[in-house]
Amino acid sequence: MQKAGTQPAGSAKIFGECFLSIRRLKLLSVCALAVAVSAVSAPAFAARDYVWAAGSSTVFPFSTRVAENFAKKTGSKTPKVESLGTGGGIKLFCAGSGEGFPDIANASRPMKKSEFAACAAKGVKDIVQIKIGFDGIIIAVSKGGADYPLKTETLYLGLSSQILRNGKFVPNPYTSWKDIGAGLPASKILVYGPPPSSGTRDAFIELGIEAGARKFPALEAMRASNENKFKQLVDPLRRDGWVDAGENDNAIVQTLTKTPGALGVFGYSFLEENMDKVKGASVNGIKPSLGTISDGSYPLSRSLYIYVKKANIGVTPGLREFVKEFVSDAASGRGGYLQSRGLIPLPAAMHAAQKVAADKLQAMPRPTS
Repeated sequence: MQKAGTQPAGSAKIFGECFLSIRRLKLLSVCALAVAVSAVSAPAFAARDYVWAAGSSTVFPFSTRVAENFAKKTGSKTPKVESLGTGGGIKLFCAGSGEGFPDIANASRPMKKSEFAACAAKGVKDIVQIKIGFDGIIIAVSKGGADYPLKTETLYLGLSSQILRNGKFVPNPYTSWKDIGAGLPASKILVYGPPPSSGTRDAFIELGIEAGARKFPALEAMRASNENKFKQLVDPLRRDGWVDAGENDNAIVQTLTKTPGALGVFGYSFLEENMDKVKGASVNGIKPSLGTISDGSYPLSRSLYIYVKKANIGVTPGLREFVKEFVSDAASGRGGYLQSRGLIPLPAAMHAAQKVAADKLQAMPRPTS
Protein backbone atom coordinates (compact mmCIF):
# COMPACT_ATOMS: atom_id res chain seq x y z
CA MET A 1 0.00 0.00 0.00
CA GLN A 2 1.30 3.45 -0.93
CA LYS A 3 2.23 5.66 2.04
CA ALA A 4 0.72 9.11 2.39
CA GLY A 5 2.89 11.88 0.93
CA THR A 6 4.81 9.55 -1.36
CA GLN A 7 4.66 9.12 -5.13
CA PRO A 8 4.61 5.91 -7.09
CA ALA A 9 8.04 4.73 -8.30
CA GLY A 10 6.98 5.32 -11.93
CA SER A 11 6.05 8.92 -11.16
CA ALA A 12 9.44 9.57 -9.60
CA LYS A 13 11.16 8.22 -12.66
CA ILE A 14 9.08 10.43 -14.94
CA PHE A 15 9.76 13.46 -12.72
CA GLY A 16 13.50 12.79 -12.85
CA GLU A 17 13.54 12.52 -16.65
CA CYS A 18 11.58 15.76 -16.94
CA PHE A 19 14.07 17.51 -14.65
CA LEU A 20 16.99 16.31 -16.74
CA SER A 21 15.22 17.42 -19.93
CA ILE A 22 14.73 20.90 -18.54
CA ARG A 23 18.42 21.08 -17.64
CA ARG A 24 19.35 19.95 -21.16
CA LEU A 25 17.07 22.59 -22.69
CA LYS A 26 18.69 25.26 -20.53
CA LEU A 27 22.14 24.11 -21.61
CA LEU A 28 21.07 24.10 -25.24
CA SER A 29 19.70 27.61 -24.87
CA VAL A 30 22.95 28.81 -23.30
CA CYS A 31 24.94 27.19 -26.13
CA ALA A 32 22.70 28.71 -28.78
CA LEU A 33 23.14 32.15 -27.21
CA ALA A 34 26.91 31.70 -27.11
CA VAL A 35 26.97 30.74 -30.77
CA ALA A 36 24.84 33.75 -31.66
CA VAL A 37 27.09 36.14 -29.74
CA SER A 38 30.16 34.57 -31.36
CA ALA A 39 28.64 35.00 -34.82
CA VAL A 40 28.04 38.70 -34.17
CA SER A 41 31.50 39.40 -32.81
CA ALA A 42 33.48 37.21 -35.23
CA PRO A 43 34.68 38.37 -38.68
CA ALA A 44 32.27 37.98 -41.60
CA PHE A 45 34.30 35.05 -42.98
CA ALA A 46 37.30 32.92 -42.29
CA ALA A 47 39.99 34.96 -43.99
CA ARG A 48 41.80 33.75 -47.06
CA ASP A 49 45.55 34.03 -46.77
CA TYR A 50 45.77 36.13 -49.93
CA VAL A 51 44.19 39.21 -51.53
CA TRP A 52 41.81 38.59 -54.43
CA ALA A 53 41.13 41.15 -57.19
CA ALA A 54 38.98 40.60 -60.29
CA GLY A 55 37.65 42.68 -63.18
CA SER A 56 38.88 44.87 -66.01
CA SER A 57 41.25 43.41 -68.60
CA THR A 58 42.74 46.91 -68.94
CA VAL A 59 43.55 47.14 -65.21
CA PHE A 60 44.68 43.49 -65.13
CA PRO A 61 48.36 44.08 -66.13
CA PHE A 62 48.66 46.94 -63.63
CA SER A 63 47.07 44.96 -60.81
CA THR A 64 49.25 41.95 -61.63
CA ARG A 65 52.40 44.06 -61.45
CA VAL A 66 51.35 45.56 -58.11
CA ALA A 67 50.62 42.05 -56.82
CA GLU A 68 54.11 40.87 -57.78
CA ASN A 69 55.83 43.85 -56.14
CA PHE A 70 53.64 43.60 -53.04
CA ALA A 71 54.61 39.94 -52.59
CA LYS A 72 58.33 40.71 -53.01
CA LYS A 73 58.25 43.61 -50.56
CA THR A 74 56.18 41.94 -47.84
CA GLY A 75 56.92 38.25 -48.25
CA SER A 76 53.18 37.67 -48.33
CA LYS A 77 51.38 35.33 -50.71
CA THR A 78 50.98 36.85 -54.18
CA PRO A 79 47.46 38.27 -54.60
CA LYS A 80 45.16 36.51 -57.04
CA VAL A 81 44.23 38.73 -60.01
CA GLU A 82 41.58 37.70 -62.56
CA SER A 83 40.64 39.28 -65.89
CA LEU A 84 36.84 39.02 -66.13
CA GLY A 85 35.97 42.40 -67.62
CA THR A 86 34.74 45.33 -65.53
CA GLY A 87 31.13 44.16 -65.52
CA GLY A 88 32.05 40.58 -64.68
CA GLY A 89 34.43 41.62 -61.92
CA ILE A 90 31.96 43.98 -60.26
CA LYS A 91 29.20 41.37 -60.50
CA LEU A 92 31.36 38.82 -58.65
CA PHE A 93 32.56 41.48 -56.18
CA CYS A 94 28.95 42.40 -55.39
CA ALA A 95 27.70 38.81 -55.10
CA GLY A 96 28.68 38.44 -51.45
CA SER A 97 31.03 39.32 -48.62
CA GLY A 98 32.49 35.94 -47.75
CA GLU A 99 35.80 34.37 -48.67
CA GLY A 100 34.33 33.13 -51.94
CA PHE A 101 34.15 36.67 -53.34
CA PRO A 102 36.87 39.17 -54.32
CA ASP A 103 38.19 41.87 -52.00
CA ILE A 104 38.74 44.23 -54.96
CA ALA A 105 36.99 44.93 -58.26
CA ASN A 106 39.22 46.35 -61.00
CA ALA A 107 37.30 48.70 -63.29
CA SER A 108 37.89 50.75 -66.43
CA ARG A 109 34.77 52.84 -65.79
CA PRO A 110 32.94 54.10 -62.69
CA MET A 111 30.64 51.71 -60.85
CA LYS A 112 27.03 52.08 -62.00
CA LYS A 113 24.07 52.90 -59.76
CA SER A 114 22.53 49.50 -60.56
CA GLU A 115 25.76 47.71 -59.58
CA PHE A 116 25.98 49.65 -56.32
CA ALA A 117 22.39 48.61 -55.54
CA ALA A 118 23.22 44.97 -56.35
CA CYS A 119 26.12 45.15 -53.88
CA ALA A 120 23.88 46.57 -51.15
CA ALA A 121 21.27 43.87 -51.75
CA LYS A 122 23.90 41.22 -50.97
CA GLY A 123 25.19 43.05 -47.90
CA VAL A 124 28.28 44.47 -49.60
CA LYS A 125 28.46 47.98 -48.20
CA ASP A 126 31.13 50.57 -47.38
CA ILE A 127 32.79 50.32 -50.79
CA VAL A 128 35.90 52.45 -51.28
CA GLN A 129 36.50 53.90 -54.77
CA ILE A 130 40.10 54.72 -55.70
CA LYS A 131 41.17 56.20 -59.03
CA ILE A 132 44.53 54.77 -60.08
CA GLY A 133 45.23 56.60 -63.35
CA PHE A 134 44.11 57.23 -66.91
CA ASP A 135 43.91 55.12 -70.02
CA GLY A 136 43.00 55.64 -73.65
CA ILE A 137 40.90 53.31 -75.76
CA ILE A 138 42.90 52.56 -78.87
CA ILE A 139 41.61 51.69 -82.31
CA ALA A 140 44.54 49.82 -83.75
CA VAL A 141 45.58 48.30 -87.06
CA SER A 142 48.59 46.16 -87.96
CA LYS A 143 51.89 48.03 -88.15
CA GLY A 144 52.09 47.79 -91.93
CA GLY A 145 48.41 48.53 -92.52
CA ALA A 146 46.81 51.68 -93.92
CA ASP A 147 46.30 54.74 -91.71
CA TYR A 148 42.80 55.36 -90.41
CA PRO A 149 42.02 59.06 -89.82
CA LEU A 150 38.85 58.34 -87.82
CA LYS A 151 36.27 60.67 -86.33
CA THR A 152 33.74 59.86 -83.65
CA GLU A 153 30.94 60.24 -86.21
CA THR A 154 32.81 57.74 -88.39
CA LEU A 155 32.71 55.25 -85.53
CA TYR A 156 28.95 55.72 -85.13
CA LEU A 157 28.25 55.36 -88.85
CA GLY A 158 30.56 52.39 -89.20
CA LEU A 159 29.72 50.35 -86.12
CA SER A 160 26.26 51.14 -84.76
CA SER A 161 23.73 48.42 -85.56
CA GLN A 162 21.24 51.01 -86.81
CA ILE A 163 21.90 54.48 -88.17
CA LEU A 164 19.66 57.45 -88.84
CA ARG A 165 19.02 58.08 -92.56
CA ASN A 166 16.39 60.46 -93.90
CA GLY A 167 14.77 60.70 -90.48
CA LYS A 168 14.48 56.92 -89.97
CA PHE A 169 16.63 54.30 -88.27
CA VAL A 170 17.73 51.61 -90.72
CA PRO A 171 20.06 48.60 -90.46
CA ASN A 172 23.63 49.75 -91.01
CA PRO A 173 24.17 49.69 -94.81
CA TYR A 174 27.93 50.38 -94.88
CA THR A 175 30.35 47.57 -95.70
CA SER A 176 33.57 49.54 -96.41
CA TRP A 177 35.22 52.39 -94.52
CA LYS A 178 35.77 54.38 -97.71
CA ASP A 179 31.99 54.68 -98.12
CA ILE A 180 31.76 56.58 -94.83
CA GLY A 181 34.42 59.27 -95.00
CA ALA A 182 37.04 60.79 -97.25
CA GLY A 183 40.58 59.57 -96.70
CA LEU A 184 39.56 56.23 -95.21
CA PRO A 185 40.88 53.04 -96.82
CA ALA A 186 38.76 50.71 -98.92
CA SER A 187 38.87 48.05 -96.22
CA LYS A 188 35.94 45.93 -95.14
CA ILE A 189 34.40 47.09 -91.85
CA LEU A 190 35.74 44.48 -89.44
CA VAL A 191 36.56 45.38 -85.84
CA TYR A 192 37.68 42.99 -83.09
CA GLY A 193 36.84 44.25 -79.62
CA PRO A 194 35.82 43.36 -76.08
CA PRO A 195 32.53 41.69 -75.11
CA PRO A 196 29.53 43.31 -73.33
CA SER A 197 30.99 42.51 -69.89
CA SER A 198 33.98 44.76 -70.56
CA GLY A 199 34.40 48.27 -69.23
CA THR A 200 36.50 49.02 -72.31
CA ARG A 201 33.48 48.30 -74.47
CA ASP A 202 31.21 50.43 -72.26
CA ALA A 203 33.64 53.34 -72.47
CA PHE A 204 34.16 52.89 -76.22
CA ILE A 205 30.41 53.09 -76.80
CA GLU A 206 30.06 56.19 -74.61
CA LEU A 207 33.16 58.06 -75.80
CA GLY A 208 33.13 56.91 -79.42
CA ILE A 209 29.74 55.69 -80.67
CA GLU A 210 27.48 57.95 -78.59
CA ALA A 211 29.77 60.96 -79.01
CA GLY A 212 29.71 60.40 -82.77
CA ALA A 213 25.92 60.09 -82.87
CA ARG A 214 25.59 63.35 -80.95
CA LYS A 215 27.32 65.18 -83.80
CA PHE A 216 24.03 64.82 -85.69
CA PRO A 217 21.50 67.46 -84.48
CA ALA A 218 18.49 65.13 -84.58
CA LEU A 219 20.23 62.56 -82.40
CA GLU A 220 21.52 65.19 -79.97
CA ALA A 221 17.96 66.47 -79.63
CA MET A 222 16.74 62.92 -78.98
CA ARG A 223 19.36 62.43 -76.28
CA ALA A 224 18.34 65.69 -74.61
CA SER A 225 14.66 64.71 -74.54
CA ASN A 226 14.91 60.94 -73.96
CA GLU A 227 18.35 59.57 -73.14
CA ASN A 228 17.12 55.99 -72.70
CA LYS A 229 15.63 55.95 -76.19
CA PHE A 230 18.84 57.46 -77.57
CA LYS A 231 20.93 54.68 -76.00
CA GLN A 232 18.57 51.93 -77.12
CA LEU A 233 18.85 53.06 -80.73
CA VAL A 234 22.52 54.07 -80.83
CA ASP A 235 24.45 51.76 -78.49
CA PRO A 236 23.95 48.25 -79.97
CA LEU A 237 26.89 47.33 -82.18
CA ARG A 238 26.43 45.67 -85.55
CA ARG A 239 26.92 41.92 -85.66
CA ASP A 240 28.26 41.85 -89.21
CA GLY A 241 31.18 44.22 -88.54
CA TRP A 242 31.98 43.97 -84.84
CA VAL A 243 33.43 40.75 -83.44
CA ASP A 244 33.42 40.06 -79.69
CA ALA A 245 36.97 38.84 -79.15
CA GLY A 246 36.86 38.10 -75.42
CA GLU A 247 38.80 39.71 -72.58
CA ASN A 248 42.26 38.75 -73.88
CA ASP A 249 43.55 41.93 -75.51
CA ASN A 250 46.79 40.23 -76.52
CA ALA A 251 44.71 37.85 -78.64
CA ILE A 252 43.24 40.87 -80.48
CA VAL A 253 46.76 42.12 -81.21
CA GLN A 254 47.67 38.74 -82.68
CA THR A 255 44.49 38.72 -84.78
CA LEU A 256 45.34 42.11 -86.30
CA THR A 257 48.73 40.88 -87.45
CA LYS A 258 47.03 38.03 -89.32
CA THR A 259 43.98 39.89 -90.67
CA PRO A 260 44.89 42.71 -93.10
CA GLY A 261 42.66 45.76 -92.81
CA ALA A 262 40.97 44.65 -89.57
CA LEU A 263 40.83 47.02 -86.61
CA GLY A 264 41.06 46.21 -82.92
CA VAL A 265 39.83 47.99 -79.80
CA PHE A 266 41.78 47.76 -76.51
CA GLY A 267 43.51 49.81 -73.82
CA TYR A 268 46.59 51.99 -74.39
CA SER A 269 48.89 49.72 -72.39
CA PHE A 270 48.52 46.99 -75.01
CA LEU A 271 49.50 49.46 -77.74
CA GLU A 272 52.61 50.41 -75.76
CA GLU A 273 53.56 46.76 -75.35
CA ASN A 274 53.07 45.95 -79.04
CA MET A 275 54.39 48.97 -80.94
CA ASP A 276 56.33 46.59 -83.18
CA LYS A 277 53.11 44.86 -84.27
CA VAL A 278 50.32 47.47 -84.29
CA LYS A 279 49.72 51.23 -84.48
CA GLY A 280 46.91 53.42 -83.19
CA ALA A 281 44.52 55.35 -85.41
CA SER A 282 43.90 59.07 -84.86
CA VAL A 283 40.46 60.14 -83.64
CA ASN A 284 39.25 63.64 -84.51
CA GLY A 285 42.78 64.40 -85.67
CA ILE A 286 44.43 63.41 -82.35
CA LYS A 287 46.82 60.48 -82.06
CA PRO A 288 46.82 58.52 -78.79
CA SER A 289 49.84 59.19 -76.57
CA LEU A 290 50.68 59.63 -72.89
CA GLY A 291 50.34 63.39 -73.31
CA THR A 292 47.05 63.49 -75.25
CA ILE A 293 45.39 60.95 -72.94
CA SER A 294 46.49 62.63 -69.70
CA ASP A 295 45.37 66.08 -70.86
CA GLY A 296 42.09 64.73 -72.23
CA SER A 297 42.58 65.94 -75.80
CA TYR A 298 42.44 62.40 -77.17
CA PRO A 299 38.66 61.79 -77.43
CA LEU A 300 38.71 58.21 -76.13
CA SER A 301 40.39 58.94 -72.79
CA ARG A 302 39.04 57.51 -69.51
CA SER A 303 39.81 56.96 -65.83
CA LEU A 304 40.70 53.62 -64.21
CA TYR A 305 39.58 52.48 -60.74
CA ILE A 306 39.79 49.85 -58.06
CA TYR A 307 36.87 49.23 -55.68
CA VAL A 308 37.68 47.87 -52.23
CA LYS A 309 35.49 46.18 -49.60
CA LYS A 310 36.24 48.16 -46.46
CA ALA A 311 34.79 45.37 -44.30
CA ASN A 312 37.60 43.08 -45.50
CA ILE A 313 40.35 45.40 -44.23
CA GLY A 314 41.86 43.63 -41.23
CA VAL A 315 40.20 40.35 -42.25
CA THR A 316 41.98 39.53 -45.50
CA PRO A 317 45.71 39.57 -44.65
CA GLY A 318 47.61 42.26 -46.54
CA LEU A 319 44.60 43.94 -48.13
CA ARG A 320 45.31 47.39 -46.69
CA GLU A 321 48.99 47.13 -47.64
CA PHE A 322 48.14 46.00 -51.18
CA VAL A 323 45.85 49.01 -51.69
CA LYS A 324 48.53 51.36 -50.37
CA GLU A 325 51.09 49.82 -52.71
CA PHE A 326 48.74 50.44 -55.64
CA VAL A 327 48.53 54.18 -54.93
CA SER A 328 52.15 54.63 -53.86
CA ASP A 329 54.46 57.00 -55.69
CA ALA A 330 56.61 54.03 -56.64
CA ALA A 331 53.68 52.31 -58.37
CA SER A 332 51.10 54.71 -59.83
CA GLY A 333 52.95 57.99 -59.30
CA ARG A 334 54.60 59.85 -62.16
CA GLY A 335 57.63 57.81 -63.22
CA GLY A 336 56.39 54.80 -61.23
CA TYR A 337 56.68 51.23 -62.37
CA LEU A 338 53.07 51.14 -63.64
CA GLN A 339 53.82 53.98 -66.05
CA SER A 340 56.32 51.70 -67.74
CA ARG A 341 53.44 49.22 -68.23
CA GLY A 342 51.33 51.87 -69.97
CA LEU A 343 49.38 53.47 -67.11
CA ILE A 344 49.01 57.22 -67.55
CA PRO A 345 49.55 58.78 -64.11
CA LEU A 346 47.14 61.18 -62.44
CA PRO A 347 48.21 64.81 -61.93
CA ALA A 348 50.22 65.21 -58.72
CA ALA A 349 47.40 66.75 -56.66
CA MET A 350 44.89 64.11 -57.77
CA HIS A 351 47.37 61.32 -57.05
CA ALA A 352 47.96 62.72 -53.56
CA ALA A 353 44.20 62.75 -52.95
CA GLN A 354 43.96 59.05 -53.87
CA LYS A 355 46.72 58.21 -51.40
CA VAL A 356 44.67 59.94 -48.71
CA ALA A 357 41.58 58.00 -49.83
CA ALA A 358 43.50 54.72 -49.53
CA ASP A 359 44.59 55.69 -46.03
CA LYS A 360 41.23 56.90 -44.71
CA LEU A 361 39.14 54.33 -46.62
CA GLN A 362 36.06 56.52 -46.74
CA ALA A 363 33.08 54.75 -48.31
CA MET A 364 31.90 56.09 -51.66
CA PRO A 365 28.47 57.71 -52.09
CA ARG A 366 25.76 56.06 -54.15
CA PRO A 367 26.41 56.69 -57.88
CA THR A 368 23.94 58.94 -59.65
CA SER A 369 23.81 57.01 -62.92
